[in-house]
Amino acid sequence: MSSSPDALYHAIPQAPVASNPIRISEHDPDPPIDLDEELEPLAPVPVDARIRGIHFVLGCAVLLPWNALITATPYFLSRLEDSPLRSTFSSYFSISFTSANFFFLAHATATSKQSSPSRQTIFSLLWLAVLCFLLTLSTLVQISPGPFFAFVILNGIVQAAFGSYLQTSVIAVASLFGPTAVQAMLSGQAAVAVAVSTVQVLSASASVSVKREGRPVEGLSRDKNPEERAAFIFFGLSTVFLLVTVVAQWWLTRMPQYHAVAGSLEVIHKTGRDGADERRGLVSGGRSDPSIEKTRIIRVAKTNIIYEVAVAYVFIVTLAVFPPITASIQPTNPNLHPLLFTSIHFLTFGLGDFVGRYICSFPQVLIWSARKLLTLSLSRTLFVFLFLMCNVTKPSAEPSQPLINSDFLFFLILFAFGLSNGYVSSLCLMSASSLEHNPRLKGKREDVDVAATVSQFCLIGGLMVGSMASFVVRSAVCSCNPFTT
Repeated sequence: MSSSPDALYHAIPQAPVASNPIRISEHDPDPPIDLDEELEPLAPVPVDARIRGIHFVLGCAVLLPWNALITATPYFLSRLEDSPLRSTFSSYFSISFTSANFFFLAHATATSKQSSPSRQTIFSLLWLAVLCFLLTLSTLVQISPGPFFAFVILNGIVQAAFGSYLQTSVIAVASLFGPTAVQAMLSGQAAVAVAVSTVQVLSASASVSVKREGRPVEGLSRDKNPEERAAFIFFGLSTVFLLVTVVAQWWLTRMPQYHAVAGSLEVIHKTGRDGADERRGLVSGGRSDPSIEKTRIIRVAKTNIIYEVAVAYVFIVTLAVFPPITASIQPTNPNLHPLLFTSIHFLTFGLGDFVGRYICSFPQVLIWSARKLLTLSLSRTLFVFLFLMCNVTKPSAEPSQPLINSDFLFFLILFAFGLSNGYVSSLCLMSASSLEHNPRLKGKREDVDVAATVSQFCLIGGLMVGSMASFVVRSAVCSCNPFTT
């Protein structure tokens, strides 16, 4: 691929050292600079198909744990059959996973300049592979509902922890390659949701076909349960995929383009004579004093506040209803099995999300304005009311005809919901770290990866708040205690 103008962060060319270097006061870590004097036009670093492909794979790995766990909800619910934990599992899982993701991502963001992104990426991927392998083994072992519930929640929390450090390192490197790499990474995140949802639909189809043959699934032996069989397959494949991603990451770090663009984030550890651990960046702009880095993070967060609020609210709305509320919507067509209906619902959202992220690769549909993106994000609130008009299951209410009495309209709304989720969130993340399209960064290359990681942190914050909001929405729907019903 030819050089792309989207590759916004480039190698810093060698230049003579100024005879009178400017000294920066410790009380003014980010003094104003004359961009015309300090910054020289730089040759763009090509973001070729290999780099885009690797970032696509890394994007898949970033959200693979969440998507595999959330899409495996039918399997988890089948293991919690006849347990009071069954009805509240989705909400408790969402809030525990996203809360852990939020707090660990806060630490990962604050310490992002103090570690090597390549080593952090590989270390996180290996641990995620181990955790996915444990979930694979869980399909072969019979556990009572209580311990199984605790195991899944704990596994999810630990995956969220390692996923936080993986997210930080991947988005930081992608942002330095520019919007092209960021878009590829975001498309990978959506693609993995489609993949695991497709597996779940096939599993549901197998289950329904067995029932139609007159052999109830509940009566089958555990080793023939199609939900467990499907869970074994895609948790196993997830483990293998994470290991393959380790190889892809290793390949990326061996490319000259990586060292030219992201070398500033790598850290060399050198042990001095006194035993102290000295660390320095490979090129200028790498490691800096923690206090200065904290000041920079706060400054960039304030600068990009509109983008950050916009991306956070996208996921507040999404997690408030998906999947705790949307999964409780039943088909209006009696010939459509509820299990198959719910599985198709996950796939429909995933397809919409993928299309939304993919179309961001076309310049004609890109929106860079922070205020327009915030308006689009806030407008997604309408979807909450649309879903509540569908055939939502209300345990304490008498059956009644919903305002939206069509499965086709429900899936159409759900697809638009997923598409807007992927489209608006991708634009927010791409814009926030773009030197070309975000004038708030004022051309400061050292702020690019900070802007990207802070935006990602706000995204996770939105997921956490949305998970909490799901309890409120569920309470309004069922007129009950959402923590026990």
